[in-house]
Amino acid sequence: MKVSVIATVLNEGESIRRLMDSLAAQSRVPDEIVIVDGGSRDNTVEIIQSYSDRMPLRVIVEQGASISRGRNTAIENATGNVIAVTDAGVHLDKQWLRALTKPFDSEPSTTGVAGFFLPDWQTDFEAAMSATVLPQLEDINPVSFLPSSRSVAFTKAGWQTAGGYPEWLDYCEDLIFDLRFRELVGPFKFAPDAVVHFRPRGSLRSFYRQYFLYARGDGKADLWRKRHIIRYATYF
Repeated sequence: MKVSVIATVLNEGESIRRLMDSLAAQSRVPDEIVIVDGGSRDNTVEIIQSYSDRMPLRVIVEQGASISRGRNTAIENATGNVIAVTDAGVHLDKQWLRALTKPFDSEPSTTGVAGFFLPDWQTDFEAAMSATVLPQLEDINPVSFLPSSRSVAFTKAGWQTAGGYPEWLDYCEDLIFDLRFRELVGPFKFAPDAVVHFRPRGSLRSFYRQYFLYARGDGKADLWRKRHIIRYATYF
């Protein structure tokens, strides 16, 4: 098994070192790392490239690439038969990649693995948001859980069968990919120890914008109208 870790980034100069440092510290070293930059106007690319002597790293710059297009480009250029996906703005538990890829080693029929994510809150507001909107591990149903692309792995063949990430969507693209993957390829196994840490939104304005965009993405994909009506009435 050859494992490629992929991510897409844009203007992440202030936070990208957390991701890169945690990639360098993985207990299971990835066979390659492919990162697509969507045309950053800061020093994101230079910072990422400064790690090239510490890990098998390639950076591809594709001006204007969306999150979906960036992920698809990274996977197209990856040589691994197993793809592990994470995101900018997070840092990875040291055992993340080992836990995420273990099912592929132990059960050759595995096609997809869902990791987990935990809030790395730093203010009282962020703690409150984490408690309000994020699932707890004990609430997860492993059979139905759909992974965030902060922490997921799948075979490259499975990604091809599912049609890749939907480039016509700007938000909720990983949800649509998950649903297609589950329908066309098979269920995700749940790996609760494959943990990434991310910082929640730090203000009501940024929280509102995030969930508005998520809801707009769901709307474009015609998902869960009734659920969103209930959810946003409750938030209001």
